Amino acid sequence: MESLNEIEDRLLDVELNANDGNSESKHHTGAWRACSFILCMDFCEYLAYFGIARNLVTYLTKELHETNLEAARRVSMWNGAYFLTPLIGAFLSDSYWGNYRTIITFGAIYFTGMITLTLSTLIPNEFDSTEKSSTKSVVLFSALYIIALGSGGIKPCVSSFGVSQFDETDPKEKAQKGSFFNWYLFVMKISSILSTIFIVWIQDNLGWGLGFTIPTILVGLAIASFVAGSRIYRFTHNNGGSPLTRVCQVIVAAIRKSDLNLPSDSSLLYEIAYNSSTSKASRKLQHSPDLQFLDKAAIVSSTNISCGDKINPWRVCTVTQVEELKILIRMIPILVTVMINSVVGAQISTTFVEQGMVMKKSIGSFVIPPASLASFEVVTVLVGIPLYNVFLIPIARKFTANDKGISQLQRIGAGLFMSTLSIISAALVESKRLEIAKEYGLIHQKIEVPMSIIWLVPQYVFIGASEVFCFVGQLEFFYDQAPDTMRSICLSLWLVMFSLGNYLTSFLLTIIALVTTTEGCPGWIPSNLNEGHLDRFFWLLAGFSSSNIILFVCYATRYKWKRAL
Repeated sequence: MESLNEIEDRLLDVELNANDGNSESKHHTGAWRACSFILCMDFCEYLAYFGIARNLVTYLTKELHETNLEAARRVSMWNGAYFLTPLIGAFLSDSYWGNYRTIITFGAIYFTGMITLTLSTLIPNEFDSTEKSSTKSVVLFSALYIIALGSGGIKPCVSSFGVSQFDETDPKEKAQKGSFFNWYLFVMKISSILSTIFIVWIQDNLGWGLGFTIPTILVGLAIASFVAGSRIYRFTHNNGGSPLTRVCQVIVAAIRKSDLNLPSDSSLLYEIAYNSSTSKASRKLQHSPDLQFLDKAAIVSSTNISCGDKINPWRVCTVTQVEELKILIRMIPILVTVMINSVVGAQISTTFVEQGMVMKKSIGSFVIPPASLASFEVVTVLVGIPLYNVFLIPIARKFTANDKGISQLQRIGAGLFMSTLSIISAALVESKRLEIAKEYGLIHQKIEVPMSIIWLVPQYVFIGASEVFCFVGQLEFFYDQAPDTMRSICLSLWLVMFSLGNYLTSFLLTIIALVTTTEGCPGWIPSNLNEGHLDRFFWLLAGFSSSNIILFVCYATRYKWKRAL
């Protein structure tokens, strides 16, 4: 049986033949033929994730008897870890292993975590009505964080590996590549709605063991399917070494030459077609006039030559290498706005669910699980993407002369606005719910209020509309603007912002608990939400979200786009 190295080496030869014009090899590899296996892996990974995340707060409150505040904090912390680990996978992929090996290795870790999670449901609860389970809780969270580690090698690499299956020099494949991100989001949302409707229902009605077993089996089948498609993948090797090393070389070289003056002609800065520190698959980048201190890393002087004619990369760097670092720095403000916006998105799996748990959930004889309301967000995305492509883009083209209708940053800005409307809607509904609770004398009773859970639908619809604009816009932006040798890294940085957003949510919840529970007050988010003021938390987030839009617009209008040669 072939090892991972043997598979990659053999298929790299096929890829090189295709690039050299061997149409027969190219016809049998890559493009949508290969992406079907890659998207299958992505589908099952997201199905497992949403099957856990959508209903985890319910599991913690009902099965482990945790408070609403503690459950929301724990879910936010886990989601934070889930989106933080992609930094590990992206670094290993871009520096050493490549996307293929990283996906398989971390997929095995993910599968191990899913098995452990399923087995944790078999552990009997070791508590009475006032005590929490110990052993079960430890095994549960160990499994969850193993899953989070496994996701680190899948999330940033699947999208990057999928896009790399299309040849940019082939007009037909280049056009197909443009639709990959839309299909990526479509597959993600299909898995989301299936898990939200069916997996959540199974967990609530047939048991948590079965509800976790189904996605576990699917993850195992997904890994097997991904490996089965190995013969038709296209592989590209990055010979540029560690992206972290390349960044550090620019910083060190610039500091060493901080006392030198830049030449008036930027063409005198060091640049070559490509060398051992530049991947053959990467393009040179055009010099930009901002962040001039870093340009000093590309100044050539007699002290730069350490051995004969060999250039020491820690003393002089190419213009392209300097521009790579500039791109990463320019991305930071956009990444910050992603982090703040993700705080609103984090409420879908936490406070939105807790809000629904104290509202009237029955419509006739049918009971709506609060976590299933997230299906409205998914349906909005599935309907919104075709509408965006068929109607909005052609209309926008008439005014902008942009082939995509609007720019990536304009699309992100529209998504941020929709996200703000979502949290405002949640605040208005919660204020009305508390009014009804007071009117019926239910303030001190931990029961549902006679207000239909359907009133929560608009906030989910706004979140869905936000993703149609924001998610795809961000994915395209961070992939297109990333240096060719750092695409997995840049996509992982984008995912890390979701992690930091969840940690920021946990931090806010902790601070709110400390500030609002003084002098015997139950606080904004107590176990009995009828006694609290969840609406004030939502209004606080609305303020953050509005400020985020202002900051984004101020920076986006000044952003300098990458210019490849």
